[in-house]
Amino acid sequence: MASNRGAADQNFGGRLVDESMIVLRKRIHEMNMVEGNYEPPSDWMNWEKHFYTSYGSIICEAMGFLQTQLLNTRPSLTLGVMALVALSVPTSTAMVLFQLVEFSKNALAGIHIN
Repeated sequence: MASNRGAADQNFGGRLVDESMIVLRKRIHEMNMVEGNYEPPSDWMNWEKHFYTSYGSIICEAMGFLQTQLLNTRPSLTLGVMALVALSVPTSTAMVLFQLVEFSKNALAGIHIN
C-alpha cells in the first residue's frame, strides 16, 4: 500500500498532466503555427486575420480571469449562477422558436392564393 502511494505521490496522482494540459495544447498550437507558417484563409475578415495569431492567448487570459473570479466566490453562488444560466438558455431558445412559429403563422395567413 505504501509503495503504491509513493508511486502515486511521485507522479502527483496524474494531476500534473491534467493541470498543464491547456498549456500543452497552447504550445502545440503555437508550434504548429510556427512550423507550418500557417496563414488564415483569405475569405476571413480583416479583424479575424488580425486576432488569429493572438487568439489562443486571448482565450487563455479570459478563461484564467473567469477561473480566478469563480474561485474567489462562494461555491453556492457559483453553482447558483451556473444553474441559472443552464436553465435560462433552453428557456430563451424555446421562446425564440415560439416567436418564430407565431411569425410564420401570421406571415402565411397573410398570403392569399387567388
